[in-house]
Amino acid sequence: MIVSVPTEDYPGEQRVALIPSEAGTLRSAGFEVHLQAGAGAAAGFSDTDYKTKGAVIVVDLPALLAEAELLLSVRGPRDAGALRSGQVLVGLLDPLGQPGRVRSFADAGVTAFALELLPRISRAQSMDVLSSMATIAGYKAVLLAAGTLGKLYPMMITAAGTITPARTLVVGAGVAGLQAIATSRRLGSVVRAYDIRPDVKEQVESLGATFLEVGLEDEGGEDAGGYARAMDDEFYRRQREAMTEAVRDSDVVITTAAVPGKPSPVLVTAAMVEAMRSGSVIVDLAAAGGGNCELTAPGATTEHHGVTILAPLNLPSTVPYHASQMFSRNAATFLKNLVVDGQLRPVDEDEIVRETLVARDGDVASARVRELLDSPAATASGERSRA
Repeated sequence: MIVSVPTEDYPGEQRVALIPSEAGTLRSAGFEVHLQAGAGAAAGFSDTDYKTKGAVIVVDLPALLAEAELLLSVRGPRDAGALRSGQVLVGLLDPLGQPGRVRSFADAGVTAFALELLPRISRAQSMDVLSSMATIAGYKAVLLAAGTLGKLYPMMITAAGTITPARTLVVGAGVAGLQAIATSRRLGSVVRAYDIRPDVKEQVESLGATFLEVGLEDEGGEDAGGYARAMDDEFYRRQREAMTEAVRDSDVVITTAAVPGKPSPVLVTAAMVEAMRSGSVIVDLAAAGGGNCELTAPGATTEHHGVTILAPLNLPSTVPYHASQMFSRNAATFLKNLVVDGQLRPVDEDEIVRETLVARDGDVASARVRELLDSPAATASGERSRA
């Protein structure tokens, strides 16, 4: 099977879906790897690097797409019309955030697999792209905060006296939150963390942070697939009230509470921001869903009452070398599970294949995506629904 890797066409995207070493791994597994010329350049990988691993370099994108049997892309092509019926697409396709994209792939006759929908089972851990990218986002969020904050992170004993450490609050102790905690601690900050799931307390404390208990911890914070689920408005109101003091007393607040396919819950209100000290920093990692801070402007940096609010949308792309390395290893493992003896594994045979399949035979194959397409909000925004 020919696996083709195009240059990513989203503005500002610097990652590549397959690095040279993994191209060699796929060739050893029986795949033929084709790469668009320059696809890995922004991530630090030259065409020569790929050639030494046996990949074929194709200069012309239409020619690459024409010969591709399986297209591997970090975010998927923006124009589904460039693909042909019968092709297989694997990548981060944002099926719950942009269900209309899945519809367009189905209309093009493409069989599409969205890596965001990998089930949270032990066998899928080596394919978990979301966790890999969240690790990078949590790390980079702390570096952004440290570069913006007008204070030093660690305690220092100096000729001018003792410098007290910065105080950080991390909201959400998933993969990104735990990495933010670990990185903040390595830089010397005093860290507190909050999550509605009480079972993460041990993980938070193992990293040297204090777990903030506000009396609202809920055993139902995850859905059956292991992903965060939305709570009701009353829960979030009470949560904001309980967190007000912790936010006020922090120099840095990093929020990570995202719910797949739904707007990010507002956990930090304008009033809470106004109570923070001037010079404080908020890094909102849930900006893609609208943000956990009421004042977040997705993709922009804003200031309110002296507090800087950073709302990055694609932090993994700002560390393209290692982000590509991690994505590539996860994706290559997925491909070797997906394709057996040159053929796609039957959907009913494997939970990983079944759960990630979003388009097949001209229709939307995912019940979760179909539900979103049939919703009044999707219909009102021009999404086509189909039984």
